[in-house]
Amino acid sequence: MSGMGRRQVGGFADGIGFAFRGVGWVARHPRWWLFGVIPALIALVLYVLALIWLGTHATDVAEWITPFADDWGWRDLFRVLVGIMIFVGGLALAVVTFTAVALAIGEPFYEKLSEKVEEDLGGLPGGVDLPFWRTFFRSIRDSIVTLVYVLMFTIPLFALGFVPVVGQTVVPVLGAIISGFFLTVELTALAMERRGIARKERFALLRSNLAMSLGFGVPVFLAFLVPLVVVVAMPGAVAGAAMMVRGRLAAS
Repeated sequence: MSGMGRRQVGGFADGIGFAFRGVGWVARHPRWWLFGVIPALIALVLYVLALIWLGTHATDVAEWITPFADDWGWRDLFRVLVGIMIFVGGLALAVVTFTAVALAIGEPFYEKLSEKVEEDLGGLPGGVDLPFWRTFFRSIRDSIVTLVYVLMFTIPLFALGFVPVVGQTVVPVLGAIISGFFLTVELTALAMERRGIARKERFALLRSNLAMSLGFGVPVFLAFLVPLVVVVAMPGAVAGAAMMVRGRLAAS
């Protein structure tokens, strides 16, 4: 294996390691785990209600977006399949955006949790101390920008999901890779903002450490696909992201 290949494999493994280290940290600090679960629970309730609505209206949405199939003899079966794809797409989008929404709802919670992790590892870095309202609205703006990027990838992948074979093999893999990267973007934002690293610089830093970013984000994304795991795992993901930023991405 080439030196570049070994570095990529090693970086991916390091990313996985930081994900598990975050879980280990919250396991040793159960009060902080409970503290971090609160906003995730609130976000979960909102998403469950939205997904229930989508699940009960998916065929109606499918009928609305496929007027060209009105005269097809097998239109009902076709629209059921489209409805299933709509729901699956909505579920995937929910997984991708859940972190951003939970972080927005729980900004004070996760900021304190991330700070506690860094204090436990030796102290907070010197950074730009901005008032809460400034960081909150900047976080909302950055999350919206990230969501736009996510949609730029997920919408074409959703369309490709209808292609036989490719939609059942290549698309899920690409979806996990893309979703994992953007989850890492969201989860590392707190620790990077603490160091005064702006959004464009954060993207560049994560792209330059792509293997590690994916090693951290892809397992987290796959874990978040399991019902309720997203709630219990959120505090550990925030903790692991803080460790990864501090230890490797922007070591201080």
